Amino acid sequence: MQFNDSIHTAYVALGSNLGDKEGNLRHALVLLKEHGVEVVKVSTFICTEPYGVTDQPQFLNGVCEVRTRLEPLELLHTLLEIEQEMGRVRVRHWGERNIDLDLLLYEDVVMNTPELILPHPDMQNRDFVLLPLAEIAPEIVHPTLQKTIHELVIGLSAK
Repeated sequence: MQFNDSIHTAYVALGSNLGDKEGNLRHALVLLKEHGVEVVKVSTFICTEPYGVTDQPQFLNGVCEVRTRLEPLELLHTLLEIEQEMGRVRVRHWGERNIDLDLLLYEDVVMNTPELILPHPDMQNRDFVLLPLAEIAPEIVHPTLQKTIHELVIGLSAK
């Protein structure tokens, strides 16, 4: 896939369940800007139960819309760098974390590499992703499921 130097829109999920959760999410947004990623919209932060591994504190989750000249892998590396700057320690899969930044969508890009899968492979099953995303971008179409985020929310609540 070829990317030019134009500005691209992407959506990033934010999550925290250790320390000052809201402070962690807000700090991550500041660091995005410091890394040259423009934060355009930010959803309301919602308190959610842990997903996958349930013996841990509740999460505070949100989603932001960003604009960037970075290609998808470059954006992913920036997100991982911000997590590292904030002191994230990966103890166990789906475990506790002070910050989690997941690249959900990057325009209508579909890619599957060992390092990055777009769109995020499990986003359609996660209310803590879909609800904040629907708040800021309900009409965005999931590039492989061909449904709007609003339709995915309706489908999730029907399960």
